[in-house]
Amino acid sequence: MTIHKEGYKSIGIAALVFGLINIASFIFLGTDYPKTAAIIFSASVILFLFIVSFFRIPRRLLTSGETHVVCPADGKVVVIEEVVDEEYFKDRRIQVSIFMSPANVHVNRNPMSGEVLYSKYHKGKYLVAWHPKSSTENERYSVVVKNEKAEILVKQIAGALAKRIVNYLKVGQSVNQGEELGFIKFGSRVDVLLPIGTKINVELNQVVKGGVTVLATL
Repeated sequence: MTIHKEGYKSIGIAALVFGLINIASFIFLGTDYPKTAAIIFSASVILFLFIVSFFRIPRRLLTSGETHVVCPADGKVVVIEEVVDEEYFKDRRIQVSIFMSPANVHVNRNPMSGEVLYSKYHKGKYLVAWHPKSSTENERYSVVVKNEKAEILVKQIAGALAKRIVNYLKVGQSVNQGEELGFIKFGSRVDVLLPIGTKINVELNQVVKGGVTVLATL
């Protein structure tokens, strides 16, 4: 397991706060209230390790295949439905949404290889990620990738806790399946919009792994 580059600053700040809190605790409480100081130390260690876990990149064998659309994120499938995409396609698509909890790995990966045709950041709200309108009203980053098999749209969506979306893709760029698409700090949601008729290989409430679980077959 390694730590993602997006976590260096956050972990550094957390380490500094951890150190200051515990130095002050042991100076002012260590002698007269050792149990209280020990509780503060234990609680701050747990919190610090939890923050570190947000930015972990576990080692895993990634899935690849020309006809496969792999999950772009770790989490749980919360939506599988037909929708009308008003942003790019202007027609009906199958939407599959993955909810990322704070405990999930937060790296987002390319569902398939291809060329980036569209990449746009949208300012918006911070509704909870499972809210029906979060897909269209929340802060988000939309990317369209096309290859010989299909053209799909991936949305990184902010939520109540997620306040920063990072996206690495640019229009005209060639991307490979499984490579990093971006990062959402502290969880949220990722939507994938697929062509009508695509075979969906996941079910509602299924737990999936980014870059590993086959979301759909083209």
